[in-house]
Amino acid sequence: MRAMTPDNRQRHRLYGRSAGKPLSARAAGRVEDMLPAIAIPETAPGALAPAALFDTDPREVWLEIGFGGGEHLAGQAALHRDIGFLGAEPFLDGVAKVLADIEREGLTNVRLRRGDARLLVEQLAPRSIDRVFILFPDPWPKTRHRKRRLIQPEFLDALSRILKPGARLRFATDWADYANRALADVGRDGRFAWTAEAPGDWRNPPADHVPTRYQEKRLGDCAPVFLDFVFEETA
Repeated sequence: MRAMTPDNRQRHRLYGRSAGKPLSARAAGRVEDMLPAIAIPETAPGALAPAALFDTDPREVWLEIGFGGGEHLAGQAALHRDIGFLGAEPFLDGVAKVLADIEREGLTNVRLRRGDARLLVEQLAPRSIDRVFILFPDPWPKTRHRKRRLIQPEFLDALSRILKPGARLRFATDWADYANRALADVGRDGRFAWTAEAPGDWRNPPADHVPTRYQEKRLGDCAPVFLDFVFEETA
């Protein structure tokens, strides 16, 4: 019998299907040819040194959890070619889309993991990440499903292990209840300082934000909310 390790123990699923319609021949070819070369390898918990994944030593390493179609991930990577970017996404369609952007922009500073981002977070070395983006994750709006939301005290603990002191965390959602609960959970954690200075700060996209396709669809019950935090490790 297979042992219950951090990589295979029972978890609440954060997403539904991991693939939709069959990929086009060109998209499937990118997945087959490009992904193996930039895929983030599986390691033991805490053993993955992200800076070592890149051909040149990155100034910082940023992580995007659930990058969707990859618009934000590829856009930030194109703007900051001296930074190493890690992206985790379970959906094959999203992986295929961002591979097209990586090819078109000639990006060499992106590494990808197709799968549950929580496993990647567990495998990353302590104090190895300078910035994390969690943009418009599945809101699980039904009350009985809220335990499936990504932002939970347990996951904040996991993030706190991999973040460097002074690292930034950005969370965005277009569901009012999720915004309120995430702000409350992060506030209670005690290790993150909210950077807002005025009431309107969370209603306006940050100056360095790259819009996503999902964001522009406005599928939630409120206008997009952006919460930026600094990790202070004071708890």
